[in-house]
Amino acid sequence: MEQHPEVQPGPPAYAVDVPEATGRTVINEQAVAKVAAAAARAVPGVHSLGSGPSRALGAIRDAVGADHVSGVRAEAGTSQAAVDVTLVARYGVPLQKLADDVRAAVYRAVEQLTGLAVIEVNVEIADVFIGESKPSASPQSAGPAGIEVL
Repeated sequence: MEQHPEVQPGPPAYAVDVPEATGRTVINEQAVAKVAAAAARAVPGVHSLGSGPSRALGAIRDAVGADHVSGVRAEAGTSQAAVDVTLVARYGVPLQKLADDVRAAVYRAVEQLTGLAVIEVNVEIADVFIGESKPSASPQSAGPAGIEVL
């Protein structure tokens, strides 16, 4: 087979080693917070993120289409990140285990998706969701502390 002098046999162009690229990558704290929020929401036993007032404000923001990350705050530098998560747990879930599971999920997701080293994840359980109370003439069963569970 005849070869053209300007074309040399060798590895394909996409396999050629490129010198180390230079430049800077900035991962915004909002991006880190969104990754952390998605990871925390995916943990079984998390009812919602944020405290009561922040959830109410989040509902208003949802109604007007604003982008937000309720209940999660992140600090990010060039190589490290720290995350604070405030959440509402579902009733019946062991709270310490839930906090440990959320912490592990956030560490894993932020490190894998951003490449930043997570130095800490603080978890605050602000409330426990027991269930929506519905008006009823006769309670079907009584839950903890006399709370009606339907």
